[in-house]
Amino acid sequence: MGIPESDGAQIEVVRVFTDAAGRFGNPLGIARAADVEGADHQALAARAGYSETVVVQDPSNERTSMRIYTPAVELPFAGHPTVGTGWWLFMQGRPVSVIDVPAGPVDVSVTDDMTWVRARSEWAPEFEFHQFDDLEEVATLDPADFPEGRHYVWNWIDEARGQVRTRMFAPAMGIPEDAATGAAAIALTAKLERGLYITQGEGSQLFTEWDSDGWVRLGGRVVEDHAVVI
Repeated sequence: MGIPESDGAQIEVVRVFTDAAGRFGNPLGIARAADVEGADHQALAARAGYSETVVVQDPSNERTSMRIYTPAVELPFAGHPTVGTGWWLFMQGRPVSVIDVPAGPVDVSVTDDMTWVRARSEWAPEFEFHQFDDLEEVATLDPADFPEGRHYVWNWIDEARGQVRTRMFAPAMGIPEDAATGAAAIALTAKLERGLYITQGEGSQLFTEWDSDGWVRLGGRVVEDHAVVI
């Protein structure tokens, strides 16, 4: 069932994984489940046009559940939606310690200006990794170079300090290029088995911590953007 044109759905928007000055980051659309009951959530996400839009239930006992949609597909887990929603609920005065997504329970904590989630690396979609040696070459890549699939392009800025430069192209998910990709950051952290400080796209910043038992902590800053009605 589609979304009736006459019944606009309000979407709250935050930017996830900004820099310290609140710049850059990846917009996230957040819809309250009660506000879009009976609507086609996938159609809602396609109309919103963000790399991900979530439909979140009202929290109870510091726990909630949500579904995650790109413009093209539903995801069992994604990083920037869980970080962004955890922060947004905290700012609404309804903090949660767990967000249940189809992949499993995601632990959430908000400390100072950072929001952290804890997830399994195998929950991330399967990405094709491309390591480059030349930072300038990464900067000149074009989304048209990746007409299909899910690709995470990266190179070291400072390997000793775990500093990485990345870009992500996922036409298979309806995302020509993503501004900041938490699940891919988690997957790369697991692949390298070390914590990372990632700069993605124009300047988004993501932080990860590796745990040898297969869990990864993912953190970043979030700022409120605006609300839209679609």
